[in-house]
Amino acid sequence: MEVPGNLADTVRRNAQIAAKGVNRTAIVWRNHEYTWTETDELVDAYARGLRQLGLKPGNPHPARVAIAVPNRPEFVTVYFAVLRAGLIAVPLNPGYTGRELHELLTDSGASVLVATPNVLAALREQDATPSDLAHVYVVGDDSNSADPRAGERPIAALAMPGEPIAADTGGEDVAVLLYTSGTEGRPKGAMLSHRALLANHAQVAAIAPPPIGADDVVLLAVPLFHAYGLNSALGAVAYHGATGVLVDPSDATGALHAIRASGVTSLIGVPTMYSAWAQAAASEATNVDVFASVRVAVSGAAPLDVAVARRFEAVAGQAIQVGYGLTETAPVVTTTLASPVPKDGSIGRVLPGVDVRLIGAGGTQIWRSDAPASAAANDFDDDAAGSPGTDPGEISVRGANLFSGYWPDGRDAPDSDGWWATADVAYADADGDLFLVDRLRQLILVHGFNVYPAEVEQVLVMHPAVAEAAVVGVPHEPSGQTVKAYVVARSDVTAAELADHCAHNLARFKCPTEYEFVAELPHSVTGKVRRAALGDIAAAAVDG
Repeated sequence: MEVPGNLADTVRRNAQIAAKGVNRTAIVWRNHEYTWTETDELVDAYARGLRQLGLKPGNPHPARVAIAVPNRPEFVTVYFAVLRAGLIAVPLNPGYTGRELHELLTDSGASVLVATPNVLAALREQDATPSDLAHVYVVGDDSNSADPRAGERPIAALAMPGEPIAADTGGEDVAVLLYTSGTEGRPKGAMLSHRALLANHAQVAAIAPPPIGADDVVLLAVPLFHAYGLNSALGAVAYHGATGVLVDPSDATGALHAIRASGVTSLIGVPTMYSAWAQAAASEATNVDVFASVRVAVSGAAPLDVAVARRFEAVAGQAIQVGYGLTETAPVVTTTLASPVPKDGSIGRVLPGVDVRLIGAGGTQIWRSDAPASAAANDFDDDAAGSPGTDPGEISVRGANLFSGYWPDGRDAPDSDGWWATADVAYADADGDLFLVDRLRQLILVHGFNVYPAEVEQVLVMHPAVAEAAVVGVPHEPSGQTVKAYVVARSDVTAAELADHCAHNLARFKCPTEYEFVAELPHSVTGKVRRAALGDIAAAAVDG
């Protein structure tokens, strides 16, 4: 398949195929279906409107258009219109507070905001309007509530009639500015080029058999402002000319109804979604056959608990495939779809066209994906020690799917050889399957020994009274750090009981020495525990 230079060209190509008599449905939303021809025409109309605002590609960066809209058709058409107009799309979480929205709008320098009334109401609570913001368009069932006195206009006002326009940007031009979750500090805008976005589709499509094709119906449940939902789901639908079914990420029952009504063949979700879908399907007798049309189910963005996978498979008769990636890698790096036999706890094998190496202490190379599995580590690096799979190492990635650095100056981009260090820790087994250990920056050092939070958390949730747990390192004398656990209990349990449980399952230096029982843990939109927020709480407790 020829890869176009601008991601929005995929929409035009699908419309051209439709003109030859194969006009597939592009997007399904509630009771509405939009063909690729209709979608392409609306993308053109919005792109013309953006250009008539005087927004054009420029140096060093084109104008930025922020999109703070949930999973609705308007997100789809505005997103591709921004790309076709040669501008940079800045997807934002519509559930953010006014402070968070203001911060990201200011940092990105967005001159246009497309948002829901709720987003605009949150922004009005701020003392100031982002200085670069000049145009605001309202999306939603009540978009006619736009206030012209505040510079707001309904999204329909952006659509301008005229001749089809062609994208004049692509390749290395930045297409999307995606802000990382900020779990380890202030959010950073990752600059993703058209090259990176398109390359990841070509890499995933090189898996045999390809996970998605033109005949597939894909559930678009992951929020589209997230890299996973934006490119692995929506982008893949456009790249392959498939059909996307938009649903509310939080409505499990609605998702089941959409799966059955539209004959969804491809599920793309996060672990919390699979857990909710399994529970909803099991609780309604009418939903037992809801997954009959599904041929592939993929989970990403957060670790998949084996118990969740088993529950879903029992209800759906379909195993969940696991993928690993990051915003900066557009986003997929590995998947169990590339493994002959998926393994529990594995994130699978490296995608075709992507290189991965594991870097150990002191910068020694432990393992590399493009080397024979049986090769010794010192075949890769004269200074390496050990053999593949013996020790965890930091994942470093190289491939055409990598980002161009962080906004606005491209800092922390891949090095001169194309490698980028992820700060994730993994090991590879003898077959070349990878197993994620933890985030490098979240390591806890107790007496100089590494403690990986995920390992301690897994032991804690093994206790029948523990619903969820997260651990962080806190300052401690004389060990340097000690492990503190935050626990959400499902039934009565004491710290002493948990300490005894851990002592039976973990080396002494890994065991928490402090326990705090909380009603809930802070999570990101994709279900990850925001350990940085726990760290702030711990630091405050120590300082107090």
